This record gives sequence, C-alpha cells and structure tokens, in this order.
Amino acid sequence: MLAKDLITEAILPLRTSTSGEDAMQLMRDAVVRHLPIVNNTQFLGLISEDDLLAGDLDQPVGNYTLTIPKPFVNAKDHLVEVLRVIGQSRLTLIPVLNDAGDYLGVITQEDILTHLARATSLAENGSILILEVNRRDYSPSEITRIIEGEDGIILMMYLSSEPQSEIMEVTLKLHAPSMSRIVSSLERFKYKVKASYQESDYSETLKDNYDALMHYLNV
Repeated sequence: MLAKDLITEAILPLRTSTSGEDAMQLMRDAVVRHLPIVNNTQFLGLISEDDLLAGDLDQPVGNYTLTIPKPFVNAKDHLVEVLRVIGQSRLTLIPVLNDAGDYLGVITQEDILTHLARATSLAENGSILILEVNRRDYSPSEITRIIEGEDGIILMMYLSSEPQSEIMEVTLKLHAPSMSRIVSSLERFKYKVKASYQESDYSETLKDNYDALMHYLNV
C-alpha cells in the first residue's frame, strides 16, 4: 500500500487567505489538530491548533508563524514510511506530495488505522499465539513450517521487543484446528510459548471490538 492510495478526499487544504477562526472550525469539524496550507498546488506548510491559539484568529493563516517544519511524504512512499513520519512527528495527518513537489492531499491517523485494521486480518476470527525468542534464533520460515505441519494457517505475524533487548516477542494470529498440538510442536523445538488463546475463547469479543472501531472511524 502506497501513500497515494491512502489520501482522503474529506479534508481540503487551507489557503493563505483563510482566517484563523475558519481554520479552527475546520479542524474541529474534521477532528484533527493540523491542516495544510496550499497555494494552488504549492505546499506552504502545516499549521497546528497551537499555532492558531497563539495568534490572532481574525488574521489570515498566511500571517501566522508556523512552528512545525514542512513534514510530508511522497506519493510513492510505502505505508511503513507514512507510519514512521506521522509517528515521529506526532501529527494527526500528513501531507502527500508528488515527485514534482505538488500537493496531492493528506493522510489522517484514522485513514491509517482503518487500513491497518482491515489489512492485518483483525476482522477475521482466529486464535492467538505469543512466543518469546532470542533475536539470533528467530526464524520465521521454521515457525511457519511447524505451524503448517499441524494444519495451522498464519493470518498475521507481528514482532515487538524492548530497546537493547535480545528477546523478541512474536505474536501470531492463526486458523488452527488444534492449538494444543501446535503449542506442543513448538515446545518440542524449544520455543517458549508465552500465551495462547483459542479462537472460540474470544472471537465474538474481537468481532464486537472490531465492529465498534469501524463504527467509530465512520462517524
């Protein structure tokens, strides 16, 4: 998934002549704390709610001092890069530019969350398995082989670890006829199974939570 595929049509950019008061109202309506300022197709910068509150709301946004550098992503950037930029900058949205530097639109936090929720199989039922492995021993191909050997199907694999730690936590979402057989097989290969949750134990709760998230994002 590329940045150009995540652009929302719901948020229009500000012009330099837009008043601070109007910009503030647009932020409230869109439930964001940042908006881009654009002159034709030229991206001039990102104004924040704090910038507006520090200035005179009767003045046009072109007169404001912008405290945020000009953050943006390229239309061809992958979702991973979009996540990195928006996360590091602590933004509620990120402008998207093409190779010529022309403004194309914005991607919001909600756009990204919606895509991740759908793309990572959160809407599907499945069992959860959490492993602890040493970084140097981590082998996704071996884990996959063991699970598929017990008729399991991996829907999602997610890695996490503490900074400077040699221990990684591997979270897997599976379709599995027997979690106990998969756990036993992994333990035979010296994998530490930190936790496992059978699909029937929580699938309805997961589905309800997913539906609630989608309802919230569509409000």
